[in-house]
Amino acid sequence: MIKVGLTFDLKVDYLHLGYTNDEVAEFDAPETIDALDHAITSLGFEVTRIGNIFSLVDFLNSGNRCDLVFNICEGVYGIAREAQVPCLLDAYRIPYVFSEPDVLNLTLDKGLIKLFLKQAGIPTAEFNVISQLTDLQNIDIPFPLFVKPIAEGTSKGIDGFSLVNNQMQLGKSVNYLLTTYHQPVLVESFLSGREFTVGITGSSEDTKAIGTMEILLNEHAPHPFYSCSVKKDWEKYASYKIADDTVALKCAEIAVDIWKRIKGKDAGRIDFRLDASGNPNFIEVNPLAGLNPTYSDLPILARLSGISYNQLISEIMNSALKRSGIKNE
Repeated sequence: MIKVGLTFDLKVDYLHLGYTNDEVAEFDAPETIDALDHAITSLGFEVTRIGNIFSLVDFLNSGNRCDLVFNICEGVYGIAREAQVPCLLDAYRIPYVFSEPDVLNLTLDKGLIKLFLKQAGIPTAEFNVISQLTDLQNIDIPFPLFVKPIAEGTSKGIDGFSLVNNQMQLGKSVNYLLTTYHQPVLVESFLSGREFTVGITGSSEDTKAIGTMEILLNEHAPHPFYSCSVKKDWEKYASYKIADDTVALKCAEIAVDIWKRIKGKDAGRIDFRLDASGNPNFIEVNPLAGLNPTYSDLPILARLSGISYNQLISEIMNSALKRSGIKNE
């Protein structure tokens, strides 16, 4: 039987260490780990819950090994934090699910991935990266603008202050983000159109889009974009539907192209928003997409596309096994 290690960052573990709710917003709840454990076990694998990177170090130092690691660790510190567990596993020559360190580094840096894809001809909003307040004088993008931390996930640092309409609001919001998140700030043109996320499974030539989901905000939403506060109360403010019109299919086509270009592995999500002319613009890649079966976007998208949670995990595992050369008996 193939032995699968499960690595993850559990919210409660870090809250007990004094981290704030915002600092652990990307981390997982126990029910997510339970669902993954159950799904992987039901597919015929032997699962060992390892835990976070510190537990993984102890696991490896004790001489323990497994055939494959299902890694969903977001990491604790630094712009390279998502790559820390994969780097460690690479050093021990243990294969793992999801993308490699270079992909995780590239995609977490929102400015770097936008620059990379823009040079490849992928449409994305005009942007600047602000490392200090004096950099604001270099911005020549018309208002309205949208601001967010350059290397956060789960919409951390995206809320009502993110949409700015004048220089005073811009300075105030950028200063708040610089001092709160201690990292550069991405300033880009605000895209006022529809918002989509495309679910991806597979690697290389096996890459496919499993569906394009439109995110619909109702009249009670506090602002016209998918923010951290909206995500926390998604049942109150948002609804989701599979879109298959021309622009949604275009988003799926671009997403598959992006996934192949960056050499993404096994599964992920790629987000788009339309500009005022109705053209899809790339927002970001999520190579470690959330996997809570109830409220994470990728499982919701899969469910709406007729793919059960266990089927989604099976596709992910099969992709990882195939490219790792592990034969599943």
